[in-house]
Amino acid sequence: MFVFSLFVRFLAYFVGMLEDLKLRPGYEGFLFLAESVRNPPVLRPHRHVELELNLVAEGSITYIVDGERFTFRKGALLWFFPAQLHQLVDRTADAAYYVAVFKPDLIRRSCRGPRYKDLKRQKPRGSGILQTELPPRDFDDLRREMDALIEDGLDPDLLNREAGFGLSAGFSFRHNDPDWLNAGLRHLLLYGWRLQQGRSGSKQSVALHPAVRKALAMIDRETATSDDAKALARRCGVSDAYLSRLFHRQVGVTLTRYRNSIRISRFWDAWRRNGQDNLLEAVYKAGFGSYAQFFRVFTETYGKGPREALRAGAKVSDGSGVDQKSTFTG
Repeated sequence: MFVFSLFVRFLAYFVGMLEDLKLRPGYEGFLFLAESVRNPPVLRPHRHVELELNLVAEGSITYIVDGERFTFRKGALLWFFPAQLHQLVDRTADAAYYVAVFKPDLIRRSCRGPRYKDLKRQKPRGSGILQTELPPRDFDDLRREMDALIEDGLDPDLLNREAGFGLSAGFSFRHNDPDWLNAGLRHLLLYGWRLQQGRSGSKQSVALHPAVRKALAMIDRETATSDDAKALARRCGVSDAYLSRLFHRQVGVTLTRYRNSIRISRFWDAWRRNGQDNLLEAVYKAGFGSYAQFFRVFTETYGKGPREALRAGAKVSDGSGVDQKSTFTG
């Protein structure tokens, strides 16, 4: 009975990480350029039924997959399969990376020969992330193709605020020429796979200590505002000093920075779901202990205060009954 209960809990957790990308009928996928300076972080572990491709255009990005940390720099082409939980945990301030997703139906129709059969898999062969480092010529060619497809897309600021698929309830990806986009996605899928084949798929990774993996899971689930490192470390079975050093070394960011990044991500979720009319309520729902703490973390993350960075024309209430206009500039 105990084993069955654990299985049910694991299954609920795994299903709970399934992200609905809200792709409209007539769209075979989407493509946009994610940029650190425009894009709110979405750090929770997730997966989706669509195959995902990333191409790092500038800076570096760091993911955790299968209990290992992977960092990718300019020129990296990487793939996330439908059954792969993946979690973005860090990126440089100048990071820019293309994100393309492909519906299962597109893959079934496009990949008929043996060369492309692995694109139909739910997980890659082997562990970790399937990836390759592209030579400059191939990187430039692939980047040009992606740029041509996003030219007729939505405003980059809007797409970045919505993480491409739509963090807001009423938003879903759109393109001014869906037929052109769909044709381009099909070519992009096959071309990207041809570039992947015949090249090494190995990537040096850092295997995470069980205490670090447990800390990541607990921080992802926590809702309290406590920053008690000792309590977290005790629940992970190690000392707070050891967990702090180990987490920083293995994940690549400090425990405090990661915790605050998760809270910023939750703030954006709460802000949109709350109707964008009460800033302070979203701050506390995100797990911040005070507005002052939130303001400091937000400013460190985006280089500007929250009111300056929020959506253009949105009315923001700080709970004092005074509404203000704010301007989103990135």
